[in-house]
Amino acid sequence: MKLLVSPRDIEEAKAVIRGDADIVDVKNPAEGSLGANFPWVISSVKELVRRECDGTVAVSAAIGDFYYKPGTAALAAMGAALSGAEYIKVGLFGIRDRREAIDLLSAVVKAVKSVETTKKVVCAFYSDYKRINSISPFEISEIAREVDIDVAMVDTGIKDGRSTLEFMSGDELRRFVENSKALGLETAIAGSLKFEDVPRIKEIAPDIIGVRGMVCGGDRNARVKPELVRDLKQMVV
Repeated sequence: MKLLVSPRDIEEAKAVIRGDADIVDVKNPAEGSLGANFPWVISSVKELVRRECDGTVAVSAAIGDFYYKPGTAALAAMGAALSGAEYIKVGLFGIRDRREAIDLLSAVVKAVKSVETTKKVVCAFYSDYKRINSISPFEISEIAREVDIDVAMVDTGIKDGRSTLEFMSGDELRRFVENSKALGLETAIAGSLKFEDVPRIKEIAPDIIGVRGMVCGGDRNARVKPELVRDLKQMVV
């Protein structure tokens, strides 16, 4: 299982690298669950990773918790791809139905793959979809048959300390992962996870575990601590 950690600036990215994470996921927590950061921050992190990691660490970038705005999403996705991100994460926060999701993701995929076909589009659903009135993660089976996304993810839309495991049971998460893998997708689980949640996540067996608050000492608005990233990496391998 790969470890994805989300820094908000270059100094936190250095802490993520020192902690031996596999994916440096640039985001801006001030702008939401999958808040987008600035393209110059993404490109600076990409240069840092290129200089220090010798191809062993990937760069990811969140582009936002999206409503039905395919053009805006495509433009943001292309900006992230051109800035050096290898994984481009788009959240379906305000998407209500399958058709909207397919339209938006199709635009994002077209934008990203026009930059480089090997770059990966991450479709992020929300484990707390019922309380934010968003599309269900279990629509992944139908969506992925129509759109060539690469990674299926669940995260929490509202960051109030409640974790993905409070909104979806282990069986539900396992079904999401199995359905996604059956379609040839990589899978990721995130959402206010805690150290004590790691054994359950390992049993579910996604390809990627995504964190921020856990490695900031429990407060996602604090700073990433390299020693906590290192502790977590030892748990997930």
